[in-house]
Amino acid sequence: MKQGIGRMRFADEKVEMPKVTKKMLARILRYFTPYWIQMLLVIGSIIATSVLGLVPPILIKTIIDRALPQKDLKILTFYIVISIVITILLGLLQVAQSYLSIWISKHIVLNMKNQMYSHLQHMSLNFYSAAKPGEIITRITNDVDGIQDIFNSTVVNALSSLFVLFSTAVVLIMMNWKLAIVGMIILPTFIIPTRKVGKVKWKIATKSQEKISELNQIIQETLSISGTILTKVFTKEKDEYEKFEKTNEEVISLQIRESVVGRWFRMTITTFISIGPMLIYFYGGYLYIKGEITIGSIIAFVALLGRLYLPVSQLSNIHIDVTRSLALFQRIFEYFDQKQEIENRLGSTSLELIKGKVDFEKVYFSYNRQIRVLEDISFSVNPGTMVALVGSSGAGKTTITNLIPRLYEVEKGSIKIDGQDIRDVTLESLRKQIGTVMQEPYLFNDTIEENLKYGKKDASEEEIIKACQAAHIHDFIMTLPDNYKTLVGNRGIKLSGGEKQRVSIARVILKNPRIIILDEATSSLDSVSEMYIQKAMVPLLKDRTSFVIAHRLSTILAADQILVIENGTVAECGKHVELIKKDGLYRMIYETQFKVQIKSN
Repeated sequence: MKQGIGRMRFADEKVEMPKVTKKMLARILRYFTPYWIQMLLVIGSIIATSVLGLVPPILIKTIIDRALPQKDLKILTFYIVISIVITILLGLLQVAQSYLSIWISKHIVLNMKNQMYSHLQHMSLNFYSAAKPGEIITRITNDVDGIQDIFNSTVVNALSSLFVLFSTAVVLIMMNWKLAIVGMIILPTFIIPTRKVGKVKWKIATKSQEKISELNQIIQETLSISGTILTKVFTKEKDEYEKFEKTNEEVISLQIRESVVGRWFRMTITTFISIGPMLIYFYGGYLYIKGEITIGSIIAFVALLGRLYLPVSQLSNIHIDVTRSLALFQRIFEYFDQKQEIENRLGSTSLELIKGKVDFEKVYFSYNRQIRVLEDISFSVNPGTMVALVGSSGAGKTTITNLIPRLYEVEKGSIKIDGQDIRDVTLESLRKQIGTVMQEPYLFNDTIEENLKYGKKDASEEEIIKACQAAHIHDFIMTLPDNYKTLVGNRGIKLSGGEKQRVSIARVILKNPRIIILDEATSSLDSVSEMYIQKAMVPLLKDRTSFVIAHRLSTILAADQILVIENGTVAECGKHVELIKKDGLYRMIYETQFKVQIKSN
């Protein structure tokens, strides 16, 4: 192991302990309040167990001081039976308490994961273009799962320890205040090192979560289907393994250190816990010799002393558990506090059936308001017409199409559909009117049928077949062993590029939108697949307003309008014949790119 266990330092890290504020505590408390009835039952069981737990040691005193000296078998049997019954009752109460606390904590995790998933679903593409997939997975799994111990262990243990400590202290003082003072005199030594131990453990826990995120990132990238292929063809298995091994070792090293931190502190506590009964025996023996106390009282006192020291020991570690829990909450709240840039405006209306007229009016856009991508984009598209977007890579074509379904938000200007600003309608109603066929079609690791139903959940078998026939993929599907029930594999790996593209076209046909966005990527496909996709596009685009990022001359020639995008602006606009005559940028693109297609055909 390259990184020695326990040698990691945090001198170069500016990590601050989470500040416990009223606002943060109130925010955490909101996750517990829906379960206040169950929490009251937990508290009730804690009180009951803390009181009942006092009975067996007191009965021991009675047995030793009364039943045994009197040689009374009936009294002995009676007290032993009562002890057994109370012990069983205590066990049942602890099981009930454990069930309730686990139930509460699991439901808090359930709600928090649902909230996190929903929140992330509504984040804009800006968030996902910057976030690491491994980090997202860590926040929604490891971090959220980690907080279940807050109630299940931390809160319950704290309450239980407080009730047990208080009730035991009262009984000890009532039994003999002198012995009680001797037993309690070492309690302050349990608490002294807690603050420092908690701070160190919090730093290790924070770093550990970061390293787990890195590990998840490596797994996500290199063991996905695309990452695996890339790793294999570039023969980088060894390099990626070494990277994984190093990060994995760092994770384990941190987790080991987190587990052992404070062991010296706990060893000290254990030592004092052992010394306590010796002091009681010594001073209790002295009091017994003087006739101030019975042997049964001394034995009962030692038995109760364990109930006094254990909660103090647990309470001394509560600070450590709380700081670790706060670290997890802090990481989770960091995600919750990230603003959802694209939301429904107050008073948004539903976008009903549309004709499909689209207007860009002086649209400006930049990523994170830093990198200007689009500038003063204005054009109009009539219903049922096709617009071909042409330009060099990075000119802004894809960004324009992403603005229409509000995957990004315009910085200035407006986009209107049938005269309505798309920011004034609900996101759901807007996106239901828009169908997208991506350059790299994405299929879930499920059956062809389920992937198709993503376009229309309640689609009938007849509708699915018609859509696939229109997309020229039905005949191929029927050659597969399980037909429409065939599993496509991760990201559709079992299908060719052209087959995946036609399935995705059929999916959009099922959705039946009025506006189509198509990144026409057929240049990398074989001629047969290209032919099928060209045929599939006919029913897809028919009578619909369509925006096509054009890669083929045939598509450009069929377009009702061509937009030449250059450096985030509309450099030229018109039909093929008009733009050729201008002898401008379009003509240059035509001469260098599209004319080659004519010669190759």
